[in-house]
Amino acid sequence: MKKLDVLVIGSGGREHAIVKSAKKSPLCGRLVCTPANGGIELDCASANIKADDIPGIVKFAKEGKFDLVICGPEVPLSMGLADELRALGIAVYGPNKDGATLEASKAFSKNFLKKYSIPTAAGENFKDFAAAKDFIMKSPFDVVIKASGLAAGKGVVIPETKEEAVEAAREMLEGGAFGDSGREIVVEEKMEGEEASIMLMVCGEDYIMLPPSQDHKRIGEGDTGLNTGGMGAYAPAAVATPQVLEAVRKNIIAPTLRGLKSEGIDYRGTLYVGIMITSAGPKVVEFNVRFGDPECEVLLPLIKSDALEVMNDIANGRLDSSKVQIKDEFAVIVVVCAKGYPNSYKKGDVITLPKSEPEGAYVIHSGTKRGANGELLTNGGRVLGMTATGKTLREALDKAYKLCADTHFDGAYFRRDIAHRQLERDAK
Repeated sequence: MKKLDVLVIGSGGREHAIVKSAKKSPLCGRLVCTPANGGIELDCASANIKADDIPGIVKFAKEGKFDLVICGPEVPLSMGLADELRALGIAVYGPNKDGATLEASKAFSKNFLKKYSIPTAAGENFKDFAAAKDFIMKSPFDVVIKASGLAAGKGVVIPETKEEAVEAAREMLEGGAFGDSGREIVVEEKMEGEEASIMLMVCGEDYIMLPPSQDHKRIGEGDTGLNTGGMGAYAPAAVATPQVLEAVRKNIIAPTLRGLKSEGIDYRGTLYVGIMITSAGPKVVEFNVRFGDPECEVLLPLIKSDALEVMNDIANGRLDSSKVQIKDEFAVIVVVCAKGYPNSYKKGDVITLPKSEPEGAYVIHSGTKRGANGELLTNGGRVLGMTATGKTLREALDKAYKLCADTHFDGAYFRRDIAHRQLERDAK
């Protein structure tokens, strides 16, 4: 069996999870990650090429004769990384630039959803402020304002009043908020319900639906405070019942994949479908074209099959989804962040990790780096992710929180109520 030389692009927790998953595979030969982080560097070789340095990555991949490139973040995909690598005959797990537009342009995504009659919030796209203001003031529903372009997860405003909505639209379209990403906006109905994340591993019209997961965006317990990149996640999430998932397959996934094919898009990679479970059924909140972070960290451990083999098959256009097995377990991640996050925070604090990890639990690195003497230092807002699996949700949570308790750096903070909605449902 020929082993694969694999290059992983990215430096966060998602990429560390991908590296750990790839290392387990008997197919894995040489494994390199760029630009990596302080934890990834302990698991594989690293390079110092930034994720958005497309010429640098392409040159490195070509000269290194890599068999497979797995792209973690959305920005390189939106810049056409997969297109350039595939033109050189290098297999890529991640969509071409045309497929990545589903995330890179919320306006494109909104038009796509409408064109293929996929359930989503009512709304319109605007480049002109006066037209946006008129739509907001005349709308019979509360609205959400979204910058169309990539904004690192920060381009969504949920106003309390129409006046606040108008001001948010003004700041994006005329005030330069979010720069070029806000030159076009989506104004849409504020949907009511509970959110869940559906991650698909897609190869054309064939796909694997991974267990539904639920992220925790707010910094504070009880889902209070500012939005973050994600303070924790768990899977499977029971709010996505079998009935909900069947509706997602029939009304969302099938027309989406047919639509991509109709548009001439050969989609190979992860398609993240954020859904709102409304009284009228599941509706699309957004599309992303990569694994969510921190959702990736709880989904890859639930794949019983060889995840690297699956990604390689998809990259080469030959997925047999019937052969892919999912574990009958729960997985959780609790994010440990720096004091002050998601506002300003300090970097460079020394981290003390747990001396041992419970079986089925491990530390994922997000914002870490190595100091001059090899010591582990904080280097981001979301510093570490304590990941664990278990036969029950409570078992997985207990393992993850044990890791949290045994981890130390100045000002370390984590939420103590991850999966609280599911625990409340289970208690009824």
